[in-house]
Parts: sequence; C-alpha cells; structure tokens
Amino acid sequence: MEPKRNSSSLLWIGGIAFTFFIALLGFFLAKVPGFDHVGQLASAIVIAVVFRQFFGYPEAIRPGINFSSKKLLRFAIILYGLKLNINTVFQDGIGLLIRDVGVIAFAILFTMWLAKVFKADKTISLLLGVGTGVCGAAAIAAIAPIIKSKDEDTAIGVGIIALVGTIFAIAYTILRPVLPLTPVEYGIWSGTSLHEIAHVALAAAPGGEDSLAIGLLAKLGRVFLLVPLCFIFMYFINRKKHGKEAAANGNNIEFPWFLIGFIIMSLFGSYVLGSHIQVSDGFMNGVSNVTTWCLTAAMVGLGLNVSLKDLRTKALRPLIAMVITSICLSVLVYFIV
Repeated sequence: MEPKRNSSSLLWIGGIAFTFFIALLGFFLAKVPGFDHVGQLASAIVIAVVFRQFFGYPEAIRPGINFSSKKLLRFAIILYGLKLNINTVFQDGIGLLIRDVGVIAFAILFTMWLAKVFKADKTISLLLGVGTGVCGAAAIAAIAPIIKSKDEDTAIGVGIIALVGTIFAIAYTILRPVLPLTPVEYGIWSGTSLHEIAHVALAAAPGGEDSLAIGLLAKLGRVFLLVPLCFIFMYFINRKKHGKEAAANGNNIEFPWFLIGFIIMSLFGSYVLGSHIQVSDGFMNGVSNVTTWCLTAAMVGLGLNVSLKDLRTKALRPLIAMVITSICLSVLVYFIV
C-alpha cells in the first residue's frame, strides 16, 4: 500500500511540475518579438493547447494538472489581492469608482446581449464580458468556479482576453499622439476601458508618469469591484438555477472562500504593509512573481484541457461579441472622459 501511495504522490507532483515546465516555456516564448506584447500567461496557454493536441499527456499525472488548474488558481487570486490598495481607491478614486461600475455593467450586459443575437456560447461570452469589464484573466479565474465553467471554456476565455486586450493596448499607444487628450485624460481612458492591469500599464506608460498613475488607479477601482460582483453572481445563480428546493438539498454553489483570502490580502497590503511592517521592493516584486507563475501554471492546467475542435466551434462568436463590446466601450469612455 505504501509504495502505491508514494507512486501516486510522485505522479501528482509530476503533474504540477509539468504545468510549471510549460509555464517556463511560456516565459521564454514571451521574450520572442511579437509574443513579448502578448505576455507570459497567454504564451503558456498557446503552448499548452498545442501540446495537448499533438502529444497529449499521461492520464496518471492528471490529478497534478487539475491541482494546478484549480488550487493554484485560487492561491494566485488570493495573492493578487496584494496588488489592490483599497486605501488609495477610497481616498482618490471614488469618482472613478462610480464610472467603473457603469463600465462593468455595460461590458457584461452588452456582451451577453450580443451573445444572444449571435447565438454564441453563453458561458464563454459571460466570462469574456466579465474579463472585459473588470480585470481580464484574474476576473475570469474568479468568476469561473462560481458559474461552474468548464476548464476548457475558462482557458478559451483567458486566451481571448489576453490576445484582444494586447491588440487594444497597442492600438491605444498608436492613437495617443493624435488624440486631443491630456496625459491625465488619456490615463483615465486607458484605465477605465482596457482589459488587464498589464494592458493599462502598456498603454498608459507612453503618456508619462501622471498618465500611468491615474490609469492604474482607474483600473484598481475595477479590480476592487471584482469581489462584490462575485457575490452578486452567487446570489443570482443560486436563485435562478437552484431555488429553495435545491438549497434544502445542499446543492447551492460552493462558497468561493478564496475571495475572502483576496479581501484579507488586500486589507493587509493596504493598511499593514508599509505602515506597520516595512518590506522591500524586492520582496513585493518576489510576491508578484510568485503570483504570476502560479497563475501561469494554473492557466497551463486549463489549457491542457482545451480541444481545438471546441475552440473552432465555440470561440468565434463570443470573440466577435467581445471585440464589438470592447470597441464600443473604448468609444463611450473616450467621450465621457
């Protein structure tokens, strides 16, 4: 019995190590011109999807891969909370926060309306709507277990949001010199309408320090709204799909405890680190790197469950809906900045 248990443990560790190995390949691929704008996370997903189609992987290491795609994903979301300075949002970003609420509502509702018009996959469209409105891959990762998204649908959503967001961020930098916006206005436009924090940083940085600072502040407001949004989803999905009878049978959606961890880490980073506990920039960069690697390994685990056949049949229409939503969002935010 003991040798069998040891063998299972080794295979489990092997599965986790396999996801980190592909994450490492994604890291190197992201250094290649062209892929350097896409980023490590999306590059790793591409490798994972291609690898699964051509080579597959031993069924014995699946538990380790599933651990990465589920447990490491939640751990990364918890660590992600350190990036959210709640104090800054409340002190300087209340006006932006109100605007962010409108952006999130528009992105989700308009994407879902387009999905209905185009008869697109509802789950992928919802993930893309949330990712567009809130904070890209992190938002998709947080919402996915609540709506019980399949691993392949989550991976498809993350891949699309990373690709489209990168294209939009590059387009913003190209348009910046010809737009009649001040650096601060340009930063608000970028932070309120782009998908990921990395996309906001990429687009806003050419506008200068003020542009980057206000852009990230606007983006942090959207990240802050991720938690209440998750609880809103929990409420409506429980009410719609299960009702009182299902609740009595214990079939409600599993409470996303990792969001509590996200809140705790946000509070810790906002009110403890720097004021009561002094930490170096190197330490914070290390935590950020751990978060990125865990999130990348988790995405690899999801990518290894993607079927290209499903990608062709399920992803095109949600992609079209998301691109239209992103364009409309960019135009609307531009005129209200």
